[in-house]
Amino acid sequence: MRKVDPEKHAARRQAILDAARTCFARKGFHQTSTAEICAAVGMSPGNLFHYFPNKQEIIGAIVDQEGEETAAFFQTLGARDDLHAALLDFMDLVLELAADAEFSSLALEIAAEAGRDPAIAMRVGRNDRELRSALQGLLAVAAARGQVDATLDMADAATWVAALIDGIFSRVAVDGEFKPKNQHATMRVLLGRFLRPRADVSTMTAGA
Repeated sequence: MRKVDPEKHAARRQAILDAARTCFARKGFHQTSTAEICAAVGMSPGNLFHYFPNKQEIIGAIVDQEGEETAAFFQTLGARDDLHAALLDFMDLVLELAADAEFSSLALEIAAEAGRDPAIAMRVGRNDRELRSALQGLLAVAAARGQVDATLDMADAATWVAALIDGIFSRVAVDGEFKPKNQHATMRVLLGRFLRPRADVSTMTAGA
């Protein structure tokens, strides 16, 4: 039996996921065939099944990877001194991703698939819980440092930030005139007023 090179296997698996992302974003999950994914990555259907048993597992792997990337990003945010600024930088990234037509389309496809497939719904739900937990943890530390309003319920605040993220992608889907890249300044004002310690908000208002 031929030994599998872990690095080559991982690289090939990633190539499949990258090709699938593009295909799914352009045509949707159910309109994309495994043959189209194979053509995009340059492999035979038989070879594809050495990496993923079916299309649903490709979708699931994409969801898993997005969760892992978000967790890794929050690890870097948590190492920052100013966590309020770190959160605003994260939201800037969300706006950049929402402005990417392929990423935004794929995000909406995943959300729709979660409503159809219980297995995908479980993975999406796990990602959502982990995101809100990471946001809550970051906000709690920021509050202890005096960087955000300590009177906020941090779990509720995290849920509202997550809802804002969801809303950004929904707005992109329904409003062709909404340009996420033009919303950085307004987003920072909204979150700044929501999260900043009350004394800071009073000073900002008085100086306006």
